[in-house]
Amino acid sequence: MLFINKKNPNTEMHFLDHLEALRWHLVRSAGAIVVFALVAFLNPDILFDKIILGAKNPDFYTYRVLCWLSEKLSLDMCINKIPFSLINITMSGQFTTHIYISFIAGFILAFPYFLWEIWRFIKPALSTKERKYSRGVVFFSSVLFLSGVLFGYFVISPLSINFLGSYQISTQVANQISLDSFISIVTMLTLSSGVVFELPVVIYFLSKIGIVTPSFLRTYRRHSMVVILIIAAVITPSPDITSQILVAIPLFLLYEISIGVSAIVARNKEKEAAANN
Repeated sequence: MLFINKKNPNTEMHFLDHLEALRWHLVRSAGAIVVFALVAFLNPDILFDKIILGAKNPDFYTYRVLCWLSEKLSLDMCINKIPFSLINITMSGQFTTHIYISFIAGFILAFPYFLWEIWRFIKPALSTKERKYSRGVVFFSSVLFLSGVLFGYFVISPLSINFLGSYQISTQVANQISLDSFISIVTMLTLSSGVVFELPVVIYFLSKIGIVTPSFLRTYRRHSMVVILIIAAVITPSPDITSQILVAIPLFLLYEISIGVSAIVARNKEKEAAANN
């Protein structure tokens, strides 16, 4: 693949030039992640007490909303007790966790800039039409990822933490959860949700290259509903059907949005074909 050299549009960049350009894009992205990670590292009270460990407190926003809904709808969804304690079992556990979570926070906060740097690297290789149809990809990808992260943090993580942290095979066994285990659950569910929310963007590009069509997505809508319900049951260990529905609804909406995105791509293709004829 050859890119046009910005300094001289009549020359082409060779493979090593591509690697050099990519290296600097990645260096700047890594620099942004480190800067945000450092900011997070220097504010442990906010990072841990208010954010990471927030779902362990009964006054967490999600739990208060569930209690309010329970009162209004006469449902048993109120969570007012988190019956487990966190422990650290290794000498360097809290320090390494501090560094690890700081970099996770840095990555999430720098994600829009990271996408922008990757876009700047890819953009010179695109045609004018491709640039036109890809306009806004960084913005929408960032919004979807951050929305997914928030959904994972405020919905999936607290529901999973409440169920797993309160589950007991016997009253003789107390739940003392290791800090590493707790952090792994929160980060995995949060980041996974962010990735899943990128579905409309993935469908957009798959539709552009002809792998996916709106008719295909509509045909398998019922199958997708079954898959989404299974995913909701897996990522929310709670057997409560209400919790699973809370997780499944946004996934259904994402699938419907993806159908709309694919339909727009298909219409644009038809217009291009008609114009060329």
